Order: sequence, then C-alpha cells, then structure tokens
Amino acid sequence: MQTFLQQIINALSLGSIYALLALGYSMVYGIIKLINFAHGDIYMLGAFTAYFVINIWHFNFMTALLAAMAISALSGVLIEYFAYRPLRKSPRIAVLITAIGVSFLLENGMSYLVGSNARSFPQVIAQVNYSIGGILISNIQILILGIALILMVLLQLIIKKTKMGRAMRAVSVDPDAAELVGINVNQTISFTFALGSALAGAAGILIGMYYNSIDPLMGMTPGIKAFVAAVLGGIGSVPGAAFGGFLIGILETLFQSVGLSAYKDAVVYLVLIIILLFLPAGIFGKNIKEKV
Repeated sequence: MQTFLQQIINALSLGSIYALLALGYSMVYGIIKLINFAHGDIYMLGAFTAYFVINIWHFNFMTALLAAMAISALSGVLIEYFAYRPLRKSPRIAVLITAIGVSFLLENGMSYLVGSNARSFPQVIAQVNYSIGGILISNIQILILGIALILMVLLQLIIKKTKMGRAMRAVSVDPDAAELVGINVNQTISFTFALGSALAGAAGILIGMYYNSIDPLMGMTPGIKAFVAAVLGGIGSVPGAAFGGFLIGILETLFQSVGLSAYKDAVVYLVLIIILLFLPAGIFGKNIKEKV
C-alpha cells in the first residue's frame, strides 16, 4: 500500500506538468480549431529561459518562473502572429504542416544557439525530503503540484470571471458573431496563445526542477503526450485537459513502477486509441452535430 501511495505522489507531480501543457492545446483548439504542435517547444523555451536567468542573473525561483512564463507568452503571441494568422482562412492541412514546421524551427534553432547536449538545471531550491507514514515526498514535488493547481485555478477564474475570458468563450462558439458584437477576435486569439504558452513556460521550469536536466528536444515527447491528454479529457475542455494530464501522469508512473518503463509511452497511445474508439469526443467532451 505504501508503494502504491508513493507512486501516486510521483504521478501527481508528473501529471500536473502534463496538465499545464494540455491546457494550452485545449484552449487553442477551442478558439481556432488548431492543433499547435509547436506547443511542446514553447515548454522547452520556458525551461531554457529559467536556466539562463538563474545562471546568469541569479534569479530566485519565483522571478525565474515569471520570466519563463513571460518569454513563453511572448513567443506564443509571435508564433500566432507570424505563422498562423496569415493562414487562418487556409485549409487546415496547411496550418497543421506550418505548426510542425514551427516546431522543428524552434528545436533546431535552439540546438544551433545553445548546442544539442543536455544541461543540468540549476538547483534554485534545495531539495528536502519528508517522510509521512513511510511515504517520501519532497518539497520540490509539493511545489510543483501547488504551482500547477494555483495556475489552473487562476486560468479558470480568467476564463469565467473576466471580460477577456468571456470574449474567449464567445470566439470559441462563433468567431463571426463575436466580431459583430464588438469583440476583437485577433486580440482574443493572441491572448489565448499568450495564456496557453505562459502555462507551458511554467511547466518547463517545473520539469527542469523535477528531472534536473533540459535539452532542446525535451518538448517533443511531453508535447505529444500532453496532446493525448487533451484529447483524452475532451479537446476544447479546460477541466478535461487537466484531468487528462493527471491521468496520463498516473498511467506512466504506474507502468514504470511495475518494471514496464520501456512501454510507458506505448500505453499512453493505447489509451488514446481506446478512448477514440468508445468516446471519440473524450471523457469530458461533447458530441456536436454539424449540419451539412
């Protein structure tokens, strides 16, 4: 029982990072029906931003977190403005290919600038382990879960309680009607990209602290897993994305705990296939019928 609870603690830490990434996928898809495959690389930019500001300017954790979120948000807005906005009226396949191209550009661009080797993430917070009933939990795990939950709650408040949040919900339902009632659609989409990218940047610094290692290709696999989490929970659903992220983290950790770490990625895609077969809209998604 202690081993099981220990693995659940580990899973919640990892799942909270997947949840932050999945929220960005879900929000962008909900607004403009785009799968932003460069989202995982925004997470990588957040990790490297934190790495450099801590090493060069000796920022503390909170300042580095805010810097990573700010640079990631700016990167998301620039990517949307230069890469996606000109193609908004184009066929979806063109935008999808562009998203993949942006992803490769960020990965290879960062490899060219800083090198492709993995780097040790600076220990901006000394790790302290606590034993509770035989279960070990570190202050880093508590911090990761706490920061993730706070950001998720703030996101929900922004979406539900602010003017921009109402604009986001309106644009997701009908962009043309939203524009007719005075909503600036371009500004709303840019804000959505900034918000989702900021969450990815936060996930980047958290994963750096969790694994103590970062590299220019670190966003590829977690990005795909976060996309699976978003689809699993119901693409376009914010609570669904968060739930899917935690579920993926639990599945991956449990497979590692039983000695099947070589198959931890495969089980994620197997679960995706099963969900798509029986719940195509995801666990929290809604089946929407379109008139033709």
